[in-house]
Amino acid sequence: MSEEKQQARIFYQKDCNMSLLDGKTIAIIGYGSQGHAHALNLRDSGFNVIVGLYKGSKSWDRAEKQGFKVYTASEAAAKASIIMILINDEKQADMYKENIEPNLKAGDMLMFAHGFNVNYRCIVPPTYVDVTMIAPKAPGHTVRSEYEAGKGTPCLVAVEQDATGKALDMALAYGAAIGGARAGLLETTFRTETETDLFGEQAVLCGGVTALMQAGFETLCEAGYDPRNAYFECIHEMKLIVDLIYQSGFAGMRYSVSNTAEYGDYITGPKIVTPEVKKAMKEVLDDIQSGKFASEFLQEMSSGRQARFQAMRRRAADHPAEKVGAEIRSLYSWDDGSKLINN
Repeated sequence: MSEEKQQARIFYQKDCNMSLLDGKTIAIIGYGSQGHAHALNLRDSGFNVIVGLYKGSKSWDRAEKQGFKVYTASEAAAKASIIMILINDEKQADMYKENIEPNLKAGDMLMFAHGFNVNYRCIVPPTYVDVTMIAPKAPGHTVRSEYEAGKGTPCLVAVEQDATGKALDMALAYGAAIGGARAGLLETTFRTETETDLFGEQAVLCGGVTALMQAGFETLCEAGYDPRNAYFECIHEMKLIVDLIYQSGFAGMRYSVSNTAEYGDYITGPKIVTPEVKKAMKEVLDDIQSGKFASEFLQEMSSGRQARFQAMRRRAADHPAEKVGAEIRSLYSWDDGSKLINN
């Protein structure tokens, strides 16, 4: 990765000039998890934000009720000079070709929160626009709640194309306006963000962690233990450990747990994550770097009914841990207002 060999820069609020956004219209395309957070944070930072959606979108009324002027994606792109695309990866290329590209003007800034479509050349912007990325390292609900708390979510910042000579400065201004510069904006590239993000999701954060927790749950249940005990020990307590790591790193986590747990950590971790597991991780990364995963994903998402995807989703939802977990979570006093998501 020669493009990343030099130390990446980290930018903070003192490095960002948010006044560059004054007088500009920012179009947020999509109003889901990230879309609503970007739009609300930008507006609360004092900037002019409009929302672009497709006709009939269930988010249209929600965005209007939260005080935004809502247009079709085409109309929003035509009115704005900064266009942030925040819809699902598999839908971006067609939407861009139909609604965004015809309305781009020289000097506009086209923005993304994930490099997928640009990196894999599903979207190839014209040479007369800036192409940048601000990628918050948290779900949109956290981007919003951290901003409201006076804090911020770390973001990645990247410039793929600098038509105006001001692309980085403009991207930094945007990152600061959503609260990211309070925590830090780490400079990267579209390629690096795409490949590391997909790898992290698949091998560790989503695929790896859920498979590990489910395997632990199944092992205890198969040994005859009460499924509720298995859920507490292998799934429920994961949050407690991750929160410690989030705040204080591995060392802080190990300081906080018992000596028994720490000793078990050292001698058992290598038995679980073996050289064979590391080899499998490298194969996952190779599939991402080669475009194999992207090709398979886009083919599945464009296959009409997405039969394989829906079957995998249904099978995962039927796992016994999900049923036990619902029972365990019902014992807590959480209400819908305090949940990150209302699924």
